[in-house]
Amino acid sequence: MIYLDGAYRVHRPDDVARFTKLAADAFPEFEGRITCFGSDWLGRQFANDRGRLTDGAPQVLMLEPGTGQALEIPVDQAAFHEEELVQEPEAAVAYSFFRDWKANGGVTPSYEECVGYQKPLYLGGTDDLRNLQLTGLDVYWTLSAQLLARTRGLPVGTRVAGITIS
Repeated sequence: MIYLDGAYRVHRPDDVARFTKLAADAFPEFEGRITCFGSDWLGRQFANDRGRLTDGAPQVLMLEPGTGQALEIPVDQAAFHEEELVQEPEAAVAYSFFRDWKANGGVTPSYEECVGYQKPLYLGGTDDLRNLQLTGLDVYWTLSAQLLARTRGLPVGTRVAGITIS
């Protein structure tokens, strides 16, 4: 299922475990408690977080590989699809940024792609169109997991050198 002209899509059932593993590799503190159900054009994964329940329903967690942040969304999966994406597309999937990307020659990523930051924001990258590129979703998450593992917990302003992507 695709929403907002391709800015967001639901994962195919056969791919849920693969995307959940990619997210848990990048955000190990959530391993065993999340199940990814969708992603947006920026490669952000949306997951059911069993560590946060409201009336027995897991709440949504947005995992951002470009910023290294996990953001709590105080709704369940059904409300995310039926309300957040409809009423708050900007907050949910940066919809105006997506439209800017497309208006400036960018394409809607395929199911296996995303538009990722060339230089992640947590490494000093800029949050603008010049810092974006179309890339494979698996590749973006694999590289992000390695970078996040090497930089997690460092004080702000720490110079990072000698990172080799394997």
